Amino acid sequence: MILNSEDYRNKARHILPKFAFDYVDGGAESESTMQLNRHAFSKWGFIPSVLVDCDERDTSANWFGNTFSAPFAVAPTGYNGMLCHYADEHLALAAGQSGIPYIQSTVSTSSIEEIGKHNLKNHWFQLYVLRDRSVTEDLLSRAKHQGCETLVVSVDAVYFGNRERDKRNYSKAFHLSWKSKLNIAMHPYWVGKVILPQGVPGFGNLIPYLPEKYRKGVSAAAYFAEQMDPTLDWETLSWIRSLWDGKLVIKGVMSVNDARQAIARGCDGIVLSNHGGRQLDGTISPLDMLQDVREAIGQTPLLLVDSGFRRGTDIVKAIALGANGVLIGRPFLYALAVEGQKGVMKVMDILKQEVGLTMAQLGCKTLGDIDASLLKSL
Repeated sequence: MILNSEDYRNKARHILPKFAFDYVDGGAESESTMQLNRHAFSKWGFIPSVLVDCDERDTSANWFGNTFSAPFAVAPTGYNGMLCHYADEHLALAAGQSGIPYIQSTVSTSSIEEIGKHNLKNHWFQLYVLRDRSVTEDLLSRAKHQGCETLVVSVDAVYFGNRERDKRNYSKAFHLSWKSKLNIAMHPYWVGKVILPQGVPGFGNLIPYLPEKYRKGVSAAAYFAEQMDPTLDWETLSWIRSLWDGKLVIKGVMSVNDARQAIARGCDGIVLSNHGGRQLDGTISPLDMLQDVREAIGQTPLLLVDSGFRRGTDIVKAIALGANGVLIGRPFLYALAVEGQKGVMKVMDILKQEVGLTMAQLGCKTLGDIDASLLKSL
């Protein structure tokens, strides 16, 4: 029986080869940041209000003048093609049908154009800045041409985290060990669902810029890792702002000073994030910074948060602490691996129901009724 995202996680563990599950599920080094992300929610307890008529509740959120059915979006996640065929389309279409934003990664398996053909009104694009600035300019042009009105620039992955759980599945960088290959052979369902329909998946957005020998699978991943721009700085962000006339969101901020700087540089929104525990191990949870950052930047900028969100109660706590909403990554990916678009939509529905029920139990009719008075630090 599937009742929550953890149920999908348990099923995905059995369906996926170990290397694929570890890629989605794992974090950096000792994975202490991942544990801190989850622990952060337990540091806050609800203070419900009773005798409030909450028979009708509204979970809709307004971001950048657009109304969405719930205060969460699909986080940008890369290389989803290892989970199922047409993975990114499944995520995008599920988001479209559920009325929430879908944020497409630079390193998605499908290209911007392949998602754009579905004419989604909630299609955002996430950018990694590469060494060749002409590639960045072209990616922005392509995203704009496909109707993406919001750009999310990730700034916390210039240097990839030390993901030891991933490394144990490889004999050397980007080359699976014989043990991992044997494990793949023990997952014929996955081979038939993922590899046979498409071969080894690649990076759809990057194909125009890759030398031919790097256009598939691990070769593309190796090339991409080499192309991350180590000179990324605040002037680069200002340069991107000058090129992009839509909404601009910076993702990966964790400090008050950086939040202030981002707004001063023309960003319309911020995503507080430690990359789901996949980068610097030992980082505090973004939830712990919410109140300070909201106070620093004021009420106007969009303030989103990710990393460790699994339940509707988690989402409501973030809103009470000052967030406009959250980005959800792994829960959708577990469901994607198990049931494709159907599974993703089921998790979206579960989260919406949990948010709505939490609001009712707190005495809140709308998201605007949720504030810090409903929480107590434990």
